[in-house]
Amino acid sequence: MTTRDRDDSGRPRNARPRDRLGRPLPRGSQGGVEGVPDDLDLPPAQTLAYAQLLLDDGLAFNAHEVLEAAWKHRPDAERDLWQGLAQLAVGVTHVQRGNVVGAVSLLRRGADHLAAVHAPAPFGIDLAGLLRFAATLADDLAAGVEIAPNRLHPRLVA
Repeated sequence: MTTRDRDDSGRPRNARPRDRLGRPLPRGSQGGVEGVPDDLDLPPAQTLAYAQLLLDDGLAFNAHEVLEAAWKHRPDAERDLWQGLAQLAVGVTHVQRGNVVGAVSLLRRGADHLAAVHAPAPFGIDLAGLLRFAATLADDLAAGVEIAPNRLHPRLVA
């Protein structure tokens, strides 16, 4: 039986390095991308800025982890917002990995969460733009359109 990596509190963790698309590399591999700390807890503006930098650099999986940390740490009233943003980022990750079915599903699920946010969205988030981004990308993927890498950089803030 394989032993799982665990943190000090006993929760499962993956200590293996990851590639640019967030896929685990073999133990001891060199050249993996630095991950996001498990205990990351930033204010909303810093979270959005950090996630945007990662998205712009093609690191959608890492952006997803930053947004997921906000989803875990922010108040329940903001849950749909942060969950939706995290799911959009992991949807982009699936596009980058070539998983069209997973990408379409997560982009639509993320958009559903964002659609539940009352306008205007807090923190300057471009809610309308992100909903358009998710719908257009999901529809194009479902129709078999090849997606250019420059289409995978959504603008989080207007």
